[in-house]
Amino acid sequence: MIKPTPNPPETDTTSPYETLDSKKFHEAAERALDHYLNPFAPRKPLLKPNTIYIIAPGIQNEELLANACETLTSAKVMANDFAALVDGPHRHILLGIAQLIMLGELSVNRALDNLEGAAGANS
Repeated sequence: MIKPTPNPPETDTTSPYETLDSKKFHEAAERALDHYLNPFAPRKPLLKPNTIYIIAPGIQNEELLANACETLTSAKVMANDFAALVDGPHRHILLGIAQLIMLGELSVNRALDNLEGAAGANS
């Protein structure tokens, strides 16, 4: 006897949420939907920040910027000194890194100048 319709396809009885990472998958899907459908909903941070290295609250912006400038200056000197020890493309990479550090240092210096200018204008 010939059947008029074929057999229905066999379906998988497992849910996509029953995998090892199903909770992560579900959370990621919820975040993606919230991002597009509800962009102003409060979000919990994805990662808990590590508190080993924390800057004490209450430190003034000028002090923070001065410290950042000194750190960037040290990093620039280290990158330039290390670039002097290597040859070829690695030297060019290190010099490029040193230049990026220098640009960050210049930005921090300008921010310090702006703070000093604003403090002088207010006095």
